[in-house]
Amino acid sequence: MISTSTTPACPIRRLLEDARYDLKLELVAGAQGLDRRITSARIQKPGLALTGFTEHLHPERLQVFGNTEVSYLRTLSREQQVTVLQKVFESNLAAVVVTKGLDVPGPLLEGCERTHLALMRTPLVSSAFISQVQAFLEEALTASGTLHGVLVDVFGVGVLLLGKSGIGKSEIALDLVMRGHRLVADDVVNLVRKQGDVYGHGNEMIQHHMEIRGLGILNVKDLFGVAAVRDRKKIELVIELVEWAPTAEYDRLGLEQESMNILGAELPHAVVPVRPGRNMTTIVEVAARNHLLKLRGHHSAQEFAERLSRAIARPGGKTPSPGRAAAPAPRPTPQYEEDVE
Repeated sequence: MISTSTTPACPIRRLLEDARYDLKLELVAGAQGLDRRITSARIQKPGLALTGFTEHLHPERLQVFGNTEVSYLRTLSREQQVTVLQKVFESNLAAVVVTKGLDVPGPLLEGCERTHLALMRTPLVSSAFISQVQAFLEEALTASGTLHGVLVDVFGVGVLLLGKSGIGKSEIALDLVMRGHRLVADDVVNLVRKQGDVYGHGNEMIQHHMEIRGLGILNVKDLFGVAAVRDRKKIELVIELVEWAPTAEYDRLGLEQESMNILGAELPHAVVPVRPGRNMTTIVEVAARNHLLKLRGHHSAQEFAERLSRAIARPGGKTPSPGRAAAPAPRPTPQYEEDVE
């Protein structure tokens, strides 16, 4: 079961606490608004909103007042500034940042304090601040979660193995490592979503380690070298291992691609039954190869179904049932002449 974080949101106070992105922010007014949330990494400059056109002001976004906005406000009378800003504040903004260390107009400061809207200032110019704060927010607003599984890099494809405890996920991963593939995470897979893709990496405490029942905890990096592990990998294919059930129906053609939703992303998902005698490592390798073929536009199951449909539609054509080869024509019995003395 996937344990995910709640809807990504960044409280305003984190902007003031940041030391990594060097935002150089100071709080000027509206301390009561530090618990408001930013839910989008996109930054907005009010622009036309200061003329009264506020239809495109987005709620819960950071608003940046640069030299243009502040200079325009100063061309208005105090009463006009109060009226315009009051309408702007009705849009449930996240916070306001004045760049370039500019002096804050009185109506803006008073309005932020009155509406409990955090007002901050930075000496950075608008372009530099927007670039840095967007990078900060993209990291802060990344969806994340954890799940119980194994993540391996097979032929460059990030394969996530799921299944109940003891079904053999770690043993399959170990066999894959011995065949030259790479382990990313065993048992606990940490998930993050960035720009529509889901990435997985191992827990810091158990990274590059694997539990094999009967042997205990193994350090894959020490046993097989640095080429046998990697720190993180984009997840491209999910294989769920289940115990073989005689009465269950399993996909035998592969015409319909199932998917699994992980952190809002739909990933290809296959359910593979496990039973004695099945070489699960080979099946995982073939699944990764088949995924690469699909990415290049070759879908084996669909191509087979199309050939079968064309053969059936051919006038007078008969096609053997799938999976059974046509019986070969009988060979003629050789004829021998008797020797004549």
